[in-house]
Amino acid sequence: MAVVSDFLFLNEPAEQVAPRLLGCELVRELNGERLRGRIVEVEAYDQTDPASHSYRGQTKRTDVMFGPAGFLYVYFTYGMHFCMNIVTGSVGHGSAVLIRAIEPLAGETLMRQNRGDRTDPSITNGPAKVCQALAIDATLNGHDLHQAPLQLVVHEALDDSCVVQATRIGISQAQDVRWRFYIKGNPHVSHL
Repeated sequence: MAVVSDFLFLNEPAEQVAPRLLGCELVRELNGERLRGRIVEVEAYDQTDPASHSYRGQTKRTDVMFGPAGFLYVYFTYGMHFCMNIVTGSVGHGSAVLIRAIEPLAGETLMRQNRGDRTDPSITNGPAKVCQALAIDATLNGHDLHQAPLQLVVHEALDDSCVVQATRIGISQAQDVRWRFYIKGNPHVSHL
């Protein structure tokens, strides 16, 4: 799979960027180790979407979502978990893609330790699990994904036949919107 050098596609609407992020990698430098994971499941969110944090407009919490594409939007949920999104679209328009699941490629031992020494294969099959495994918290909110300690490595787009489109999970608004995308048959997807 060839590496692509630019992030220009991130300037497109979230629902177009989301399936394009599948197969790309997140690389996290942590404690002198390099953790790598392939993005295998995502969900798109846009300010026109009642399920999006940006739906009610720009706030202190959602400020990053309205900034330039290619930055990280990290939020705290349920009083206990962090979730991360990659900001998409144009400046001034609030949109992002939630990273729901990754497939560990390197540093799995440290990922497991970050998850409390989990031994099951599902250490990264959910948005909070991904953040725990990669030690992502609010300190990385607004982080530029071109730079360490967390980088997005863009690969060529997957063939459409490898991508499944479905409804999003765990939301109370716009439940019928089919903006969840995942790699067909990948065992690290959170919900099939």
